[in-house]
Amino acid sequence: MSVNRFCKTTVTCLLIGSFVLPGFAAAETDAERKLRLETSLKQVEQQITLQQQLVDTKKTQRVSLERDVTIIQSEINKAQLGIQARAIAIAQLSDQIGDKIVVLQILEERLNRQQQSLADLVRKSAAVDDFSLVEVMLSRKNFSEFFTDFARFQAIKESLNQSMAVLDGIQADTYEQKSLLENKQGTEAEMKRIQELEKLGIQKKETDKKQILTVTKGQEAEYQKLLKAQQKTAAELRNALFSLLGGGGGIPLPEAVRLAEYASGKTGVQPAMILAILEQETNLGSNLGSCVYNDMRGDRAVMHPDRDQPVFLAIAGILGFDARTRSVSCPLMRGGVRTGWGGAMGPSQFIPSTWATYGGIVNSGGTWVYSESSDAIRRINGTGSPANPFNNQDAFIATALLLRDNGATGTYASDRTAALRYYAGWGGASNPANAFYGDGVMNRKAKFEGQIRVLKGG
Repeated sequence: MSVNRFCKTTVTCLLIGSFVLPGFAAAETDAERKLRLETSLKQVEQQITLQQQLVDTKKTQRVSLERDVTIIQSEINKAQLGIQARAIAIAQLSDQIGDKIVVLQILEERLNRQQQSLADLVRKSAAVDDFSLVEVMLSRKNFSEFFTDFARFQAIKESLNQSMAVLDGIQADTYEQKSLLENKQGTEAEMKRIQELEKLGIQKKETDKKQILTVTKGQEAEYQKLLKAQQKTAAELRNALFSLLGGGGGIPLPEAVRLAEYASGKTGVQPAMILAILEQETNLGSNLGSCVYNDMRGDRAVMHPDRDQPVFLAIAGILGFDARTRSVSCPLMRGGVRTGWGGAMGPSQFIPSTWATYGGIVNSGGTWVYSESSDAIRRINGTGSPANPFNNQDAFIATALLLRDNGATGTYASDRTAALRYYAGWGGASNPANAFYGDGVMNRKAKFEGQIRVLKGG
């Protein structure tokens, strides 16, 4: 990473001048590095928030050249800052994982010493156990001395066993913490990878902005003419394909609109919002739909073995497909290193444990089984079949249900927040570094709203 990479706008140049990016720090203590990273992250997040406030303000104004150019530039700024924030967060996590590794090494040394001491005592205890009564009587020690030594051995051995148990517990806890940190680092790296894909979108926005200013020469009337010229006709839209992930392929846009309107009628989430989420997932996805659940990638199964595999096998049994041949998403790979888990299913790209919430898969006595009364999608469809994550209509409904439960009510703020929750969970929705995802969805929603109007003759 280089400083010049981000110094493309006034805001990022000013920001970068105020602190040192990860990898560029002079010699510093661990405490100084930690403080620097924390300070840097806060500064970047503050800048992202300011850019978001600017976008929110501009979105309420009428469409104009000045408004749209400002929004484009603010979204470029935010995406650049988001990538930078993610890099800082990953550096912080790397430090924490490094600390855990050191702790594990210390614990391992202590365990080895304790094990050696215990082994010595075991050998001595065994030697005592081998003493016959005659040998005890012939020894110089009297009975009292002998049994005192024996009791001492037993007490020390018991104490060491207790100590070993404590150390084993500490080691297990540390391994668990290290695993959690590594998973979090994988998630951070995955999000950074997606943001770098979004950087391609930034370059397109830069090109679009230059083209707008070149064609219109800064004149509002010319900009309005350009907008009209760029609108697709109903005939063009009827022939357009809407892409779906997870084996869904491409379907005619009018059919996608019909499915979205159906799901909207059942959930209250606007059709354009449903389409926007599905298209955003398609645009940002990669290496999807070409794995099976128990494939090995990076020495681990594609699908989470505890959280998702049992649910997926239950879904396969219920729907009657072969789990060994059904395609699911692959884990994302970054520089040859795996990040996160795969196993997302169908057009909505739900992992099995999430699909279970809406598809009627419940845990009964430790076994995942189908419950018709818990199948919200089947209830909405009014059909006699269980919900199917690989069916387009069911997938559209599942996406709409999750958006509804995430708070999508049709306003710009609620839909953007729901999109962020869809992507990063409720906890990650407020992270400024994830802002790019919500922005992308809302831009797509505006596009689909226009396209639906054209298709409807509006």
